[in-house]
Amino acid sequence: MMKIRKTFYPMVVVCFGLIMSCKSDAVLIEGKSFEKNIDGKEVHLFNLENQSGSKALITNYGGRLVGLYVPDKNNKLVDVVAGFSDIEGYQKSTEPYFGATIGRFGNRIANGKFMLDGKEYKLFINNGKNTLHGGKKGYQDVVWDAKQLDKQTLELSYLSKDMDEGFPGNLKVKVTYTLTDDNALKISYQAETDKNTVVNLTNHAFFNLNGSQSGSILNHLVQIYADKYTPVDSTLIPTGILAEVSKTPFDFRIAKKIGERVDAANEQLNFGKGYDHNFVLNAHVEEQPVAVVTGEKSGIEMSVYTDQPGLQFYSGNFMGGKNTMKGNHKDDLRTAFAMETQHFPDSPNQPSFPSTVLKPGELYHSSSTYKFSIAK
Repeated sequence: MMKIRKTFYPMVVVCFGLIMSCKSDAVLIEGKSFEKNIDGKEVHLFNLENQSGSKALITNYGGRLVGLYVPDKNNKLVDVVAGFSDIEGYQKSTEPYFGATIGRFGNRIANGKFMLDGKEYKLFINNGKNTLHGGKKGYQDVVWDAKQLDKQTLELSYLSKDMDEGFPGNLKVKVTYTLTDDNALKISYQAETDKNTVVNLTNHAFFNLNGSQSGSILNHLVQIYADKYTPVDSTLIPTGILAEVSKTPFDFRIAKKIGERVDAANEQLNFGKGYDHNFVLNAHVEEQPVAVVTGEKSGIEMSVYTDQPGLQFYSGNFMGGKNTMKGNHKDDLRTAFAMETQHFPDSPNQPSFPSTVLKPGELYHSSSTYKFSIAK
């Protein structure tokens, strides 16, 4: 099992005992600052690196993406993921989901309950009157078993036991991070159960394509290939309607700045305090991007690929400057965004939505790929 001891500080990278010159303004992150015993299991920081020098830092505490370093238009490595420099930052954060693997069910479930096979299951309510991202102790707060398969691949596994946070079935989960040579970070999810259950896995990386300490993301350009989205009620639970994005602030079929309409007089934006909505992705194959985001300063373009039917676009509306991030930087309002590939929120209570039921003998599979290049 390979762990980094020290990596990423300006102009020099120390990794696996080797010193390499590198154009970078990255913040110092020491592997030892992530070495801790939590719930009787060892936590570490892992380093993935591809042939072009891009890097991903991942901790098995919450299966979190801690840093992601990709070249900008000047061929300088830029960390495009908001996060902390040590494990204590993640444990104490008022925002529990920075970079984390999300489960057993990503997004919201109305009133913290659902029916399955004629039985009602009650969950922990942690978001108003609803359950969000798996409940009180979702996958962001557990220590995953980790195996670094090679320099570019990390495999994480976790057994979510029957009735964990109220969900039925022993669920064996595997998440594989792969950093490819064409600067794509692929996150693959697999799960098996011994009892009928519901599953919706995703990752909650907070991105800023100009750099994690560069301030507002409101001038980022966003394009989402979706003709429809799922409107929500005041508690951010979908109404069940698939609404057209045409002639609304949710029309990103042509690239627009995040800030162009984020504060428009619109009931849906008022409910979410900005964008915090699921987009119904147009029919696509996994090789087609479902969204493209561009940092206006860095020139970094991020293309999102998935096999899932939905994408939650979150514009950092609840960031409140309460946490000190890498480089002594605050998580101020809308200084990062999320693009979470997923099935639709509240699917267990919405029969018209694509099913999230997983049965014994079936293999759950989902993928999220974030590919980085320079905008033309």
